[in-house]
Amino acid sequence: MRHFEEIFAIAADRHGGPAALDAKLSKPKSPAELAAMPDDRWLSIITKCVFQAGFNWKVIENKWGGFEAAFDGFDVGRCAFMDDEKFDALLQDTRIVRNGTKISTVRDNAAFLLELREEGGAGQVLGGWPSSDYIGLLAMLAKRGSRLGGASAQYAMRFAGRDSFILSQDVTARLVAEGVVGKIPTSKKAMAAVQEAFNTWMDQSNRSLTEISRVLAMSL
Repeated sequence: MRHFEEIFAIAADRHGGPAALDAKLSKPKSPAELAAMPDDRWLSIITKCVFQAGFNWKVIENKWGGFEAAFDGFDVGRCAFMDDEKFDALLQDTRIVRNGTKISTVRDNAAFLLELREEGGAGQVLGGWPSSDYIGLLAMLAKRGSRLGGASAQYAMRFAGRDSFILSQDVTARLVAEGVVGKIPTSKKAMAAVQEAFNTWMDQSNRSLTEISRVLAMSL
């Protein structure tokens, strides 16, 4: 496995030099900023990522104002206690993508966020989870959330602004090239190897998971 600076140099060579590459890297929000983010914004972001999975992202984005209105601004209490009448109305609501399975995730994930209030709140739990155990956060989201396995949870955490890596095609290709994994990581063992590699690169570079993930993607 190469030292992070070697991978950074490869990416910099492809993107106009070190300064140009650095300008393309976004930094995650601070734990304090994430802790202050209200639950309705967490639910909105999570829902958008769930609906984008398997759909044209542009379609979801263009309808998002309708989603916000249809789901009452993603008020967590109202969504968690959505009754059958509301659910049936949403199935007929042309402002949103009328997929019953995904509509039900709004209710389920709202209930999940209510549970997190007993543990300090979504901002504290999701935003404060240690980056060195990011795969632990992903595993928790897959277990306790609805349709938050795989890429949906990864994109939700990135769009929320928390420190994260996304195992995109390019990032995975770099991990394979570095001998971290042999294929798309799905097993616990493979995900642990990915976390270990990112932790090593964080130590080497003093950069966030978010920055490292982007550099890996842009190194190809």
